[in-house]
Amino acid sequence: MKTREFSSDNGIQFYAELRSRADEYFRENGILRSGNGVMKFKIIFYLLLVIASYNLVMLSPSIVYFAFSYLFFAISVMLVFFNIAHDAAHGVAVKNKKINKVLFLITFQFLGQNPFLWGKNHTESHHMYPNVEESDVDVLNVFGMRVTESVELKWFHRYQFIYMPFYYMFYSINWLFFRNLLSLFNYTSRTISTKISVKETAWLLLFKVCFFFYMLIIPMLVLPFDWISILLVFLGCQVVISLVVLSVLIISHMSDYVVHPMPDETNNMNQSWAKMQLTTCIDYGVNSRFFRWTLGGFNTHAVHHLFPDVCHVHHRVLIPIVRELAEKHDISYIELSYPEAIRSHFRFLKKMGTPTPNIPIAYSKS
Repeated sequence: MKTREFSSDNGIQFYAELRSRADEYFRENGILRSGNGVMKFKIIFYLLLVIASYNLVMLSPSIVYFAFSYLFFAISVMLVFFNIAHDAAHGVAVKNKKINKVLFLITFQFLGQNPFLWGKNHTESHHMYPNVEESDVDVLNVFGMRVTESVELKWFHRYQFIYMPFYYMFYSINWLFFRNLLSLFNYTSRTISTKISVKETAWLLLFKVCFFFYMLIIPMLVLPFDWISILLVFLGCQVVISLVVLSVLIISHMSDYVVHPMPDETNNMNQSWAKMQLTTCIDYGVNSRFFRWTLGGFNTHAVHHLFPDVCHVHHRVLIPIVRELAEKHDISYIELSYPEAIRSHFRFLKKMGTPTPNIPIAYSKS
């Protein structure tokens, strides 16, 4: 991963005042930055939901019942990632560090992912250099997709806003079968690679084996359905989950309102770190109670980038502070409705399929 140097701008003063105001709020109210009682309830509720939904799967009397209960189980696992795993990865799901670590390991076991790879790439790459190619692990650079101007424009890119949803359908399958395993050979189709130790290699393989054991092998051994039907249900659920996950995650950073910063010839960025968080990310549906309870702060992603050390249950009180200080320091804090965030994403894909320079739309509050 390439490291970059940040510049001094109005984001420095903005961030200093923002942290001071947030510190004052937590101190005066005697509140910890980690999860509160609401978060503890969510942890218990979503973990029990996974257990209960898996029991429904194992009690399936028919293949149709199995398909629907399996999808319910897959959605439960997804909600665990949104609401528990992400905050646990940042060490803020609960106050106790050891419990955070245990939650991190357990929840990523549900996902069939390697905690070391995800945690390292997410915190040291994506959070440090959002949308910066060769520094952000989440900047896609795959065949058929053009999201940065460094990728040569091909004739088929003009249609990417049409065919990319079909790519998105295989997001989860790529994670499960290819992306992590290719890391064992220090190979990645992404913009950075991460070396993995022998110990973490063993953990990765163990997690994969356990994941496929309870997701596929146990149902095949216990339930009276043929293995092909169970495999097809599994793959179908992964397609649904892929579309749901990306419809939540990708729109925060791939929008025609945000920038994809490029370093200069001396490897310096033209922004401060804090300003970059707001210019490369949008928040959507910030007042939605449904999103607040299901997405675990992924819809308030810009706030999370500014406060990765704060549990998502506190985002609601931090949003007005971010909004106020961003306006004071003349930095755009981009807030959209969910439908507008989706439209913005597809406008971005369409624009990147043309020779037109990618100049973000100037955001203004309406």
